[in-house]
Amino acid sequence: MNYLSLIRYQNLLFIALAQVFIKYSLFHAFGVETALTDFSFALLVLATICIAAAGNIINDIYDVEIDRINKPNKVLIGKMISERSANRLFIILNITGVAIGFYLANTIGKPGFAALFIVFSALLYLYASYLKGILLVGNLLISVLVAMSLIIVVLFDLFPAITPHNQAMQSVVFKIVMHYALFAFFINLIREIVKDLQDINGDKKGGMNTLPIALGRKRTVSVVFILGVIMVLGVVFYMYENLYNEQILLLYFLFAIVAPLLHFCIKAWDADNPRDYGLLSKLLKAIMFLGICSILLFKIVNS
Repeated sequence: MNYLSLIRYQNLLFIALAQVFIKYSLFHAFGVETALTDFSFALLVLATICIAAAGNIINDIYDVEIDRINKPNKVLIGKMISERSANRLFIILNITGVAIGFYLANTIGKPGFAALFIVFSALLYLYASYLKGILLVGNLLISVLVAMSLIIVVLFDLFPAITPHNQAMQSVVFKIVMHYALFAFFINLIREIVKDLQDINGDKKGGMNTLPIALGRKRTVSVVFILGVIMVLGVVFYMYENLYNEQILLLYFLFAIVAPLLHFCIKAWDADNPRDYGLLSKLLKAIMFLGICSILLFKIVNS
């Protein structure tokens, strides 16, 4: 159980579910041609999870001192798991993820795509060791990598199967995935800032330069509120532009995404203590999950 907590298994499950929903609900709903077999796709999910899990481990290794201040009861490295064991698992997961990525890239005839997994692995290491301490850079990087966990399904499964005959339909599905990736990017970016609000005390002592440290708690809460309002407006605009004639999707987005986002904005307006920040973080996690689940509805709408 300690190792599952170390790799943040709930977050990895989110990534796996999103990828599975894209492959077996969205792609099937539109009947698009794909390049990966079920086995190859399972390997793609495994490779993504391995790289993400390794990123979580190296982040915990570098954050031991900060976590002793921010969440002393949840520190695993040096208590439940030795740093040596954590480093060994970090290396094994990275090698496994990159090796699978190399195999898949050659399977689909795009050997250059293998570099993506090497880049993701390197960026997660750089984030943990250096970039997370730079104002907003770490937040943006992690949010881009979360978005890429969805886009990579398109790159490996949809893109290699594009022909002049199916290009129009493949393009439609590609745009839908890009919209979800954008949604994941913004939700995760807001959540990263909220987590920085929670961790401000430890981050200060660790020499970090996060948004709450640079602007102060009050101004950062205002930024979170504004970003929440932008998210609401963005989702409403997407609904108006793309879901106007799809009543099931429209209602789902209204009640399962827009309503919780509005609730988030209301709570963010006067959030001023760690308990409030924790609630905001949980709300965003729930909204992310509900957003992922909406992918399943395309199969119902297109049936």
